[in-house]
Amino acid sequence: MAGVNRKISAASARAHTRKSNQRTFKLPPGIFKKILAVLFVGILAWIYQVIQPPPPKICGSPDGPPVTAPRIRLKDKRYLAYKEHGVPRDVAKNKIFYVHGFNSGRLNAHVATTLSLEFIEELGVYIVSFDRPGYGESDPNPKQTVKSMALDIEELADQLGLGFKFYVIGYSMGGQVIWSCLKYIPKRLAGAILLAPAVNYWWLHFPANVSNEAFNQKSSQDQWVIRVAHYALWLVYWWNTQKLFPASSVLAGNSDILSSQDKEIMSQIYARKKSASEQVTQQGEFESLHRDLIVGQGAWEFDPLDLENPFPNNEGFVHLWHGDQDRIVPITMNRYIAQQLPWIRYCELSGAGHFFPLADGTSNAIIKALLVGEKQ
Repeated sequence: MAGVNRKISAASARAHTRKSNQRTFKLPPGIFKKILAVLFVGILAWIYQVIQPPPPKICGSPDGPPVTAPRIRLKDKRYLAYKEHGVPRDVAKNKIFYVHGFNSGRLNAHVATTLSLEFIEELGVYIVSFDRPGYGESDPNPKQTVKSMALDIEELADQLGLGFKFYVIGYSMGGQVIWSCLKYIPKRLAGAILLAPAVNYWWLHFPANVSNEAFNQKSSQDQWVIRVAHYALWLVYWWNTQKLFPASSVLAGNSDILSSQDKEIMSQIYARKKSASEQVTQQGEFESLHRDLIVGQGAWEFDPLDLENPFPNNEGFVHLWHGDQDRIVPITMNRYIAQQLPWIRYCELSGAGHFFPLADGTSNAIIKALLVGEKQ
């Protein structure tokens, strides 16, 4: 039917106009995947920046601390800082290397600095302490291994002209270095003493029950620090510097890990220890403290139970001293070492904690055992 007129309301007309003006907007295919990928890459980049340690501030470099100590230059061009104690080396009868522990340095050679003058002169004692790589004024060694530290000691001895034979003393983490000396440079040693030496909880030849017993004596936070150092090297810097939760109880200065004797000793030597520790980590914590953890808890080529007596004819002796109340390095694994290696002269100190070498009079006893004890 032609000519039919239809009336359209104003509201219908407006609705029709709106529909005709609308445009359908569609995102390009796969855009959400691309956005997620960009976000993922951005997060990874942020994480990478967070976990990367800053470059070390090398002593003597334009941005680094000044050089104040005598140093030798090693074959690989690194510098090693040292300090001499006792009688002059050219008249010394007994030449000794002291290897410092964790978060310490050449100025913390308590065995050398607290030795009586009469004892030094009577036995002609010369002691050289040195900053291990990355500590104090010694250059970092990013390629540091269990073996390299023993070779550094050998080279330092040669450059100082100390002769073919010398003694070694290592305390705590420095005690691990003495195991390396017994493994890699045994013929250079006249004798050795390990003082509360740090252990590796993954040494292959230890029964699981012994390693587990020692590991379980550590606090939960320290167990995680050790696990990260062994399993996730790339996370060590972040784990030990983040503020979300406590990391190492040692670095945090947690007194709960100290025995009663340790607390007493620390109260007596606090001021002296603080002044000597000011430059310990001045080049950065990663190449000193964190490198210690990585090497100490990493994969070793050997463990102490592999070692043979370096002095089969009793021309020298290996001593191991440990306090039975040590909560920083539980005694369990070192006690087992002494049981399995009868050629080690073991001294278990009743009531003593980790800091027993710092107690008054202990230095004389340690040096006497090393130099005189085997002859009595």
